[in-house]
Amino acid sequence: MKKKLAKKIALVTLGATLIFSSFGFKSDFFEIAKQIEIFTTLFKEINMNYVEETNPAALMDTAIKAMLADLDPYTNYWNEQDVEAARINNSGEYSGIGATVQVIEDALLIMEPYKGYPADEAGLKAGDEIIEIEGIKVADYTDDVGELLNGSPDSQINIKYRRQGEIKSTELTRSAIKLKAVPFYELLDQKTGYIVLSRFNTKASSETIRALKDLKNQGAEEIILDLRGNPGGLLTEAINVSNIFLPKGELITTTKSVIEKYNRAYQTQKEPVDTQIPLVVLVNGRSASASEIVAGAIQDLDRGVVVGARSFGKGLVQRPKELAYGTQLKITISRYYTPSGRCIQSLNYAERDEEGNAIKTNKEDYNEFKTRNGRSVFDGGGISPDVKLETSEYSNITNALLSENAIFDFATEYYYKNELSDPEAFEFTDADFNNFKSYLKTSDFDYKTATEKELGELLATASQEGYEQDILDHYKSISTEIDAQKKKELDEKKHEIVSILTDEIIKRYFYKEGLHEYYVDHNPEILEAKSILNNTQRYSEILK
Repeated sequence: MKKKLAKKIALVTLGATLIFSSFGFKSDFFEIAKQIEIFTTLFKEINMNYVEETNPAALMDTAIKAMLADLDPYTNYWNEQDVEAARINNSGEYSGIGATVQVIEDALLIMEPYKGYPADEAGLKAGDEIIEIEGIKVADYTDDVGELLNGSPDSQINIKYRRQGEIKSTELTRSAIKLKAVPFYELLDQKTGYIVLSRFNTKASSETIRALKDLKNQGAEEIILDLRGNPGGLLTEAINVSNIFLPKGELITTTKSVIEKYNRAYQTQKEPVDTQIPLVVLVNGRSASASEIVAGAIQDLDRGVVVGARSFGKGLVQRPKELAYGTQLKITISRYYTPSGRCIQSLNYAERDEEGNAIKTNKEDYNEFKTRNGRSVFDGGGISPDVKLETSEYSNITNALLSENAIFDFATEYYYKNELSDPEAFEFTDADFNNFKSYLKTSDFDYKTATEKELGELLATASQEGYEQDILDHYKSISTEIDAQKKKELDEKKHEIVSILTDEIIKRYFYKEGLHEYYVDHNPEILEAKSILNNTQRYSEILK
């Protein structure tokens, strides 16, 4: 009897060991269970006993977001609306008004109306601020207010919006919106094909193949693939786009994780379209994720020349995990590596500075790798181009101008003050740049340098210790010097700022399509790409 009992206990113990070891996590199972029990008890007590009525859903949403904030910005909780938004983003199809919008304090700011879609046909412009949708004030709406713009095709929607301080109303008829992965392609000079790939949705590779074949039929003997501003998307499509120019069975990227099952090597699966046609890939600081996988593979395998500026450096791999009630957790599971072994990721979210910002890899810590031909390439985050151009770069001042919509708002003001009937006639002059600098002085733009932030902390500490008056004069003197340097920085980065201002202004008059047409003859990166492709010796030397 005792032997049977001992055998049963041994089996139970073994079973428990198998159950707990199968979780195979980075954390102890019992510690996880303990913390879940503590949280569940806490949540229950707060909702049952707090002095005022609580909103359990809102409390839980806050708790989840606070927990995830300690990880990376790509690990997110998705409610049902977020899940649907992700589906739309991957498919490129939805039903709505056809415009990119951004939530601001009390309105939805129209960033870009798509040509020929309801918002455009109703006369809405970039810079318009939607303040009311079907009688619902945007400022009072607590959920995802942008969802109010979507609905079934042919349904009506009434909105109020603010334009240059004036309140206007309009009625729109929603329609099916189809966002192209390749919004533009063209034969430039009888032999140079130019393809813009703007997103890696489910149609990215098929639309790129269609564009490439059409251009080759028109006589294209060389290709420029423009990935600037492409935020990425589906990993499978990054592999498939690479496969267009690289042979079957070629390693494109590997993913590495502390969880063994997420360690994978991704290779091309299909026959290529053209492995010989000379190729230039354009990237900039807003080329991320899947864009970097493609650019990294092309560079590491010496299949083409990369031109522009270092890409964003988003090398973290996410996977959606189903939760209850139609929600999901989009969780980072591994990191991307290029064929040579370079890690794409730029920021280390496990290490943060005093302000809680993720640490960026220092240049002195970059590691050297070799391409197939033996060329030296380096990690450190993102893809560093073979040919760097200042107009592609995004300095601290430029990123601040973009994040605070200073360039966008100036373009709005420019649009309502100036007429422009032909993009070929446009030139952003020195006088225009001086007007932009004057505009910044009267706007809410506030750019704080790292030095200013540290000085502010120093002054606060001095105040606490009673030394504020002693150092205040020195502080004012240094601040005056910093202001002078900031003004100087605007001029030093004029080339990149003017390039972005030009893009934004051209779009206001001629939409994204007009901007691509303007690029063909004026954009420095495209002109440089054409120069490289048209010089066989230079092209070959870069890849040797």
